[in-house]
Amino acid sequence: MSTSTPETTIDADPNVPVVRIVREFDAPPPRVFACHADPELFARWCGPDDVAMTVETWDFRTGGSWRFHHMRGADTYSFYGSFHEVRPDELIVQTFTFCGVPDGVALEHLRFVALSGGRTRLEASSLVDSFEGRDAMLSSGMDVGVRDGYAKLDAVLATG
Repeated sequence: MSTSTPETTIDADPNVPVVRIVREFDAPPPRVFACHADPELFARWCGPDDVAMTVETWDFRTGGSWRFHHMRGADTYSFYGSFHEVRPDELIVQTFTFCGVPDGVALEHLRFVALSGGRTRLEASSLVDSFEGRDAMLSSGMDVGVRDGYAKLDAVLATG
């Protein structure tokens, strides 16, 4: 296992309203995928360090749905979506909606790429309907949530 924190890249495509995120993990695809599939594991790592998370609905299958809540003090931030395609250890295609902006639906692809040494590269993309929506997502603090979350995911993976 590496001792340095892996880099998380977050890029906005200049031609399409999409955000691309890439991060490598010191675990094979089945373990990284399991942390996305299991609601208890997902709740341990998803989101910024300063929020608590509860999962309301988690029907992890092609055609299933999900809904969770992040709590920060007295504030609650709710999110929901549908799992459009689930291919174990390989791919998750889902929608992602923040309840505060219900018209801002993102289509997300998460690919779990096997690397040498039992590692995984997670390649994620979030496509929204406008550049304004993409820019709002980027300025919302999403980058902090992604980076904090992936650091927590490293810890979950390290505990086996």
